[in-house]
Amino acid sequence: MGLSSAAAGDGAQLCVFDLRRGQLEGQELDKILFFHPADCPILLQLSVIGLCEGIVTFTRIFSPEEDCEVIESENHSHVFYQAEPDIWMVLVVEKTKGDESAWRCGALQGILKEAHSLFALFHGPIRTLLDRQPSAELARGHLRTFLTDYLSDFYVGKKLQFPTYRDSLKERGTIQMLTVSREAALEVQSLTTVLGSCLGNVTCQSLILFEDLLVSTTLPPDDTLNLYTYAVLRLTPRALFSNASSWSYLRKGTSINAGPTSSSSNGTTAGERYHSRSRDTSPDGQNQMHHNFRPLLREKLSKGKDGFVAADFAATEVRGAVPLTSILWFQQAEERMYLCIYQHKSLTILLLIPASSLINGEEGITHVKKQMLENASQKIVAVEQKLSRGWGGENAYHVSGYRYLLVDPDRRVSRASPPGKVTTLAKDSLLALNRLRQEVDLEKARYKRSDPCLDKDFEVCIRTKNNAWVVAKICRGRELYMALEKGGETLLYASTAVEKFSNRYCEGAFSMD
Repeated sequence: MGLSSAAAGDGAQLCVFDLRRGQLEGQELDKILFFHPADCPILLQLSVIGLCEGIVTFTRIFSPEEDCEVIESENHSHVFYQAEPDIWMVLVVEKTKGDESAWRCGALQGILKEAHSLFALFHGPIRTLLDRQPSAELARGHLRTFLTDYLSDFYVGKKLQFPTYRDSLKERGTIQMLTVSREAALEVQSLTTVLGSCLGNVTCQSLILFEDLLVSTTLPPDDTLNLYTYAVLRLTPRALFSNASSWSYLRKGTSINAGPTSSSSNGTTAGERYHSRSRDTSPDGQNQMHHNFRPLLREKLSKGKDGFVAADFAATEVRGAVPLTSILWFQQAEERMYLCIYQHKSLTILLLIPASSLINGEEGITHVKKQMLENASQKIVAVEQKLSRGWGGENAYHVSGYRYLLVDPDRRVSRASPPGKVTTLAKDSLLALNRLRQEVDLEKARYKRSDPCLDKDFEVCIRTKNNAWVVAKICRGRELYMALEKGGETLLYASTAVEKFSNRYCEGAFSMD
């Protein structure tokens, strides 16, 4: 089942296909929208996608309400994600001979979800592109360039390296928040108000980040997550200059809340709203849709002397045909907006201007940028100074004796030990924690199927063969994962350590009381 390592080249394949296409004999190739590696023989591509289509169809017989998520074979894992109705993304990874727990299927599916969310942010739903051009040339072109650029982040040498057991204390698809003092929070709120008024009577939206941490947002939760993910991948100082480490954080204090999360609409509804809200008939909007628009190209991003990050993403033979300012589709806000990026030291500001409010395109954006610099410059400097004074550096949120991951799925927020501290854990500890997380994922899926509205609380403590403790605890929907080395031998020690951590850093969210 799956491709051999010789055929796969780098040991992994990623494909996107549409079940509504290629249903007639001899037209099977039409259902393929994207396949990596691109040089894989067509017959092998058809074989893999035919197999995946068969699995989807077969599993629907027994579970019509639940999508197939993973199929394990002797040599490969097939991870499935239905990105939009009848549009599937499948990641096929080759199993290593050493340890079957090298990766967690939930983490691999998180890659597929993230890739699709980012794609829709810049290009809209895939189904919309297919409806606009039934030949699928437009959709295939955008998927090919976007997913190829996205996968470039996972290359180590010439081979794709997806999250392994070493990433068991990370959670993709979540936001990391900066905790700030009350005084700093008031300064941030004042800056957000000024940013919102840059276009006069029309309200602009904004995201503010310090380092790789979210400070403030005026967008709905789903849109915040997608734009935050893009910012951390490409726009923050660390991403732009690639010379600083990335970290996660935890600190007791005041956090600026991104607000509760609401579920995304399905792909069909999103496509209809994208059509109805897409009033942009200017050359700018049309060029973004039809030219080789590549927002994930690192070399296309540069910070100018005025502090704005230039985003000349497009590669086209028509000079000047594509706008310097990209237009994003925010599904939850149901609106298309121009993205302006401004940086001052460690502070990154993403200003979002409703596309329907700007008639003169780039000229109007230039005016908004000027207004922003005139009205907000002093506040930007003041906020950056306050946040910098309260920031303790890369290991500011390290908790001595603990290696942890704290996840709030409802708010899509996570906090974790700094990566540099996680690397001090023994391989056996990380492998055990990865296996534990895989079991927790399966247990959560079982509870979800039996009663989607019920949050099941449970705690698991396991003593590893290197005499460490790995812990998973779920309480009222929040999740805590932990590795404790150089600790006591008794279960009481592990339970007490979790209790102390909960009381001191989680306001008692995981305490026994």
